[in-house]
Amino acid sequence: MDVLLFGATGMIGQSVLREALLDPAVGRVVTVGRTQTGQLHPKLREIVVPNVADLSAVEPQLTGFDACLFCLGVSSAGVSEQRYTETTYDLTLSVARTLVRLNPAMTFVYVSGMGTDATEKGRSMWARVKGRTENALLQLPFKAAYMVRPGAIIPLHGIQSRPSWYRVLYAATRPLYPIVQRLAPNAVTTTERLGRAMLALAAHGYSKRVLETSDINAIR
Repeated sequence: MDVLLFGATGMIGQSVLREALLDPAVGRVVTVGRTQTGQLHPKLREIVVPNVADLSAVEPQLTGFDACLFCLGVSSAGVSEQRYTETTYDLTLSVARTLVRLNPAMTFVYVSGMGTDATEKGRSMWARVKGRTENALLQLPFKAAYMVRPGAIIPLHGIQSRPSWYRVLYAATRPLYPIVQRLAPNAVTTTERLGRAMLALAAHGYSKRVLETSDINAIR
């Protein structure tokens, strides 16, 4: 399986990249982003672009892939709905429309979030925008498209979030992870499980197109 990975430097993207490089079923991983990951591996090639929303200059390098694992995302904290829409809906759909044109037999796996509003009418701005993004992706003529909605994510294997305040939050709450997992197992996953689940979706599919944390944890 040949895989395109967007957002490889973020916490989720790092975990997906790690699992893809370890997975013998994955023959090639190509990351696309504004910066390099800093990793070296025989399977890995990196495409650096100044603007991920405009892939026209690198389109010849984006063909022949079986799956796209889309992990790009930004926090909605302190951001207007217009700006959040630009960096979430507009960017994601720009990439997806390019890829479905170049790879119509591709499976597209999108990292959304627990609480996403598929009705697009709720009070939460981020949930509405994520819901609109999910709905639009599901309408594109990919071979298959899956929306994954993780809740709390426990980072493993030294993987860290890029924003410093996320790293501080994760460090402060780490002692609570075992308690949270026992009390709310369907709201918590790990970076390893999420990465493996996304690869399994790309390779084998699933009975649902929108997956909550319980689905993510159930996939092997």
